[in-house]
Amino acid sequence: MLDASSVRAWCALALEALGRGREEIDAVNVFPVADGDTGTNLYLTVESAAQAVDAVYGAFAAETAGSGGGGVEPAVADVLRAMAHGALIGARGNSGTILAELLRGLTGAVVAADAGSGTGSGPGSGALLAGALRRGADAARAAVEHPVEGTMLTVADAAAAAAEGSGAGDAARVARAAFDGAREALAATTGQLDVLRRAGVVDAGGLGLVAVLGTLADALSGAARPTELELEGPAGRGAGSRRTTARHEGGEAACPVPAGGGPAYEVIYLLEAADDAVARLRPRLDALGDSLVVVGGDGLWRVHVHVDDAGAAVEAGVEAGRPYRIRITHLPAGTAAPPRGGAGGGPGGRAVVAVVPGEGLAALCAEAGAGVVTVREGEPPASGELAEAMRRTGAREVVLLPNDAELRHTAAVAVEEARASGVRAALIPTRAAVQGLAALAVHDPGRRFDEDVVAMTAAAGATRHAELAVAEQEAWTTAGICRPGDVLGVMEGDVAVVGADLAGTAEAVLDRMLAGGGELVTLVLGPDLPRGFGARLEAHVRSGHLAVDTVVYEGGSQSAPLLIGVE
Repeated sequence: MLDASSVRAWCALALEALGRGREEIDAVNVFPVADGDTGTNLYLTVESAAQAVDAVYGAFAAETAGSGGGGVEPAVADVLRAMAHGALIGARGNSGTILAELLRGLTGAVVAADAGSGTGSGPGSGALLAGALRRGADAARAAVEHPVEGTMLTVADAAAAAAEGSGAGDAARVARAAFDGAREALAATTGQLDVLRRAGVVDAGGLGLVAVLGTLADALSGAARPTELELEGPAGRGAGSRRTTARHEGGEAACPVPAGGGPAYEVIYLLEAADDAVARLRPRLDALGDSLVVVGGDGLWRVHVHVDDAGAAVEAGVEAGRPYRIRITHLPAGTAAPPRGGAGGGPGGRAVVAVVPGEGLAALCAEAGAGVVTVREGEPPASGELAEAMRRTGAREVVLLPNDAELRHTAAVAVEEARASGVRAALIPTRAAVQGLAALAVHDPGRRFDEDVVAMTAAAGATRHAELAVAEQEAWTTAGICRPGDVLGVMEGDVAVVGADLAGTAEAVLDRMLAGGGELVTLVLGPDLPRGFGARLEAHVRSGHLAVDTVVYEGGSQSAPLLIGVE
């Protein structure tokens, strides 16, 4: 029956099967983009689901320790929800995103039936599993803006149809029928898509789904190891193409990856947004590119799209809600036109110039390879000074990080001056030093210039910022009246907290910022803070947000006693 332990076994077996078959699945990945990562994306998606299930078991064990409830396990609904949520937040690529929605649909069907059961038909019945597989397949298809046959959607539909036509019975029998139906459909995918036919391979996403469905049957049958995939059929060869190898039952063959055009970037992010906002987001993203998949619900979504303008895809998410965990990847078949400004520079041909308010930050940025313009409070640099700093790097390509909202106009003028002198320049509108640090953390001079700028812009945009300040006079603020000596917690430019001491105010600001989610907290300490201040805040974050990492830097004589960033 499909109980909590079988769901946990399913996740473990699926992870093992995808781990074994990852290279084979990657090798036959030619659709929708020949980027050779479908097996890896599915593995990472299932790994996230398995970790979420293990966390539920760990929490349950801690809660029941010493209660004498030996042999009891978490509710199947809790475990299934964890699996689906873990897959959603960890989904990678087109295939991983589709799989996450399939698992979410399956989970919804089983949980709903479990809640309304009580008759013994329960979540272990074959009929229920067949219905859940159908709901999962339908949800996955609905999530794809333009479904294509000969893909994992076709395989999922065939698996559900086979399960429904199996005559029900126990869940293990139904799962085995779904697996057999999926394998048969997978073999047919080669003839359903021209790109697969030319390459002589099956659909990579479908191959991964067959592995996942096979391990569902294994888990319900009590198998200790996943079923080995046995696929027949040659892999085709083509002229003028890059080759990878795929091993099938008949031996090893070359899998050509066709050349061709297409969007330049894959953009993926989690999005907190209302249903109506997501409904408006879909057509906007669809107009920007292709391979659009939007999955999730209940306020949390995973967005996947292939586009030429990655910034526009992220901006659309910002207008719809709050995007985070933004991942932008260059697609090897992309043909986006290079931006104006000349040929791209390679390693050694590109520089970053950062404007920072203190020596400690200057040292951090210099260690990251950036040129630095250090400023004092009340003495902003002129555009000519910034342009000269950009030219002084001697690089053909320069990225400018102003790290202050007040400097955006000045920085824009400096970039135009640098361009007029023959430098290929770009401005990333960082509004705080912590955003600049986030951008520097992902800077890679080995990438194309436009790719690097997109990645740095996304990292900066995903970083919320705050700082502490000490009030010098009585005033009205957005958080109430402050008096001289009060500590102000300023978030995104507005006073959000008025406190009596630095540590308490910092903790209140951190709690507010992390209430909206976060993965990494950056703390930049001023020189006059008491010893142990950073350690106290790090412990505070750890105590309330176990999954959040914290890094602490000494900022030197910066204008604020504490800078905070949350990515």
